[in-house]
Amino acid sequence: MNKFWVLILFLIISPIIGGLYGGLHDQFTYTISPEYYTKFKFYQFGLMDMGNEAIFPNPRIEVFAVGFMATWWMGLPIGLILGLVGLVHSEWKDMFNVTIKAIIITITVAFITGLIGLGFGYFFLSNQPITEFENWYLPENLVDYKNFIRVGSMHNFSYLGGLIGLISGIIYSIKEKNRLKNL
Repeated sequence: MNKFWVLILFLIISPIIGGLYGGLHDQFTYTISPEYYTKFKFYQFGLMDMGNEAIFPNPRIEVFAVGFMATWWMGLPIGLILGLVGLVHSEWKDMFNVTIKAIIITITVAFITGLIGLGFGYFFLSNQPITEFENWYLPENLVDYKNFIRVGSMHNFSYLGGLIGLISGIIYSIKEKNRLKNL
């Protein structure tokens, strides 16, 4: 196998990894605020029509679908960028191993940043009066706005975490190139 095929492999698997991450991430946030999905995300992703809050037999399937659809595409540029950076490695095996670890770093940083967002939502945002969220989409029939805000904060921070994680993965890959060169 050569490095070109490793790059192609990452272009194929990274969107799948990104989608799986999103699906699992949303399982976690659904536990905190089901309304974030039943009154917002399910509409946003076309799983139900506005004003029709249908009861799904197993909403977790739809939650996973929403998470997958929301993040698979982030896997593509992350896989492309980390794969291209991985080309600096002299051997395809090094490229593969280091790039896999760089993807894991990216995901880990994104998740931790999301947790920071959840904490920010919990300790700061959700304690603000609802009038402070005029720029947010808040459904009129929202029952638990505090958890809705907390989950929204986590989602927003998670996208930022993806960018910070990507930068961290790039730095890791370059440092590993230098380390492997000196062995």
